[in-house]
Amino acid sequence: MTRTTLTSEAVDGKKDAPASSSPSGSPLSNGLKQRHLSMIALGGVIGAGLFVGSGAGIAMAGPSIVVAYAISGLLVMLVMRMLGEMSAANPSSGSFSAHAERAMGPWAGFTAGWGFWVLLCVAVGLEAIGAAKIVTGWLPGTPEWAWVALFMLVFCATNLAAVKNFGEFEFWFAALKIGAIVLFLGLGILAITGVLPGSDAPGLSNLTGDGGWLPNGSEGLMLGLLASIFAYGGLETVTIAAAESENPVQGVAKAVRTAMWRIAIFYIGSMAVIVTLVPWDDPAVKDKGPYVATLDHLGIPGAGQIMNVVILIALLSAMNANIYGASRITYSLVERGQGPRVLSRVNGGVPRLAVLASSLFGFVCVLLSYWRPETIFTWLLNMIGAMILVVWIFIGVSQLILRRRNKEQLVVRMWLFPYLTVVALLGMVVIFVLMAREPDTRVQLYFTGGLVTTLAALGYAHQKGLLGRLAAKMSRH
Repeated sequence: MTRTTLTSEAVDGKKDAPASSSPSGSPLSNGLKQRHLSMIALGGVIGAGLFVGSGAGIAMAGPSIVVAYAISGLLVMLVMRMLGEMSAANPSSGSFSAHAERAMGPWAGFTAGWGFWVLLCVAVGLEAIGAAKIVTGWLPGTPEWAWVALFMLVFCATNLAAVKNFGEFEFWFAALKIGAIVLFLGLGILAITGVLPGSDAPGLSNLTGDGGWLPNGSEGLMLGLLASIFAYGGLETVTIAAAESENPVQGVAKAVRTAMWRIAIFYIGSMAVIVTLVPWDDPAVKDKGPYVATLDHLGIPGAGQIMNVVILIALLSAMNANIYGASRITYSLVERGQGPRVLSRVNGGVPRLAVLASSLFGFVCVLLSYWRPETIFTWLLNMIGAMILVVWIFIGVSQLILRRRNKEQLVVRMWLFPYLTVVALLGMVVIFVLMAREPDTRVQLYFTGGLVTTLAALGYAHQKGLLGRLAAKMSRH
């Protein structure tokens, strides 16, 4: 990697960056320490999608799920490198939304920002429901809605307080998740080598037997790739949080530069351990989750409950991070004149009304899952189905445009620009094509396309001043 130097604009984080202060002049705080940012970067890659969702991918792809995660992991690394380049040059709580606005205009920032806000808020509701189901499994008879309400209140309160509280929660959540995944990998390696007491080395029997490496052919690998691509959510949070850290430029640079080994160890390494130790078509892999199935296979006492604790921590961590991310994206959008001005009010370094609005929408999503599970809630789920890919496309196009404008030395540089940027964008197009081939994901594509089209039209109308003129005309009547 080319050695680069910091420019004064990069250090200050102000070049071309939108204003980040409230109407009263109180900016967001810089209460996140480097240790917070480092652990957010490390822990953000380990989510419930890895612990639970990967089971469906293994059932479809078999042992080749390792290749699927390697391909999707490579794409995510390229996206993070592009985002890191822009965020280190211009730290902003709006992250990719602010970069898209600088590159393509307000309509792009509006579309990417509000689309991601909807994604995060719906995800908060899903995570609250998932966490409540785990707790009611331990405490049968307790109402699920009460646990959902408790979790929502706790993390809303956490985010209403000083940003260092969010950082502390994420620091310890991340430490527990990292500890769990490292322990799992350690036990798995001991079992594979035959060193773990009570277990025999499986050799290559689970990789080559029962259908071989590609038991469902290339179609299975493609389905596994689709399942794996959406397990990488959460990596964007570190670039949002960096704007409130002590050293945003250095923090982002460090997080991005360590992304490769984190993805390789946590995701690809985990998949390799699981499919080596457990037959890919074992029903427990999908029913219990691959990590629980693996620990049960090794005869680890209480494996199911241990992993349920880890999954609960992953869900609560994601809730906390998503409320934070949603509130900061909202704040940045409003500061750039793309939302209700009242939401940009900052108290004690925290945009508290933005936190409340994001938490409230997340709680409404929970209520809709109870009241209208087959209609409105399903629509919401389909609308966010491909939203992360849309965000990644905005990141890729923005980096392609902004790099050509930047004349100064960059702290983080995209590898082999512009070739790998173009490769990443083409990879996203291929994933869209694969989604269009499958009936379930095709529906998500339609709904996400509808959301993005609506937001883009609103953003363009706002950019041209049409919404302001319409509001003024209505007020006169």
